[in-house]
Amino acid sequence: MARASTTSDVFNAVAEVHRREILDVLIVGEKAVGAIVGDLSLSQPQVSKHLRVLSEVGLVRCRAEGRRRLYRLAPEHLRPVHDWVAKYEQAMNARLDRLDDYLQELQRQGERQ
Repeated sequence: MARASTTSDVFNAVAEVHRREILDVLIVGEKAVGAIVGDLSLSQPQVSKHLRVLSEVGLVRCRAEGRRRLYRLAPEHLRPVHDWVAKYEQAMNARLDRLDDYLQELQRQGERQ
């Protein structure tokens, strides 16, 4: 996949497993690159590369504290992913509701016999 499409789209950015792991690590709060490296057992260059991609699509923000760079999650930029998944969640809930109705009907039929 071309780098340009990876960095311009939230969906492509979160498609990579290590980037999702970084987002998971940052959900608890701000962390330096070294802490992320320790949490994930990835090399520092790998973490930095993934943080750059996540920053370019707006999923993480960086601030300087002395010589350290601290990264934090910017969850509002996950809205497109959330909205897309929500459609499937609604469809799944509708199917589960129909299944529940069917099971209740079977239960009523069994009680009548």
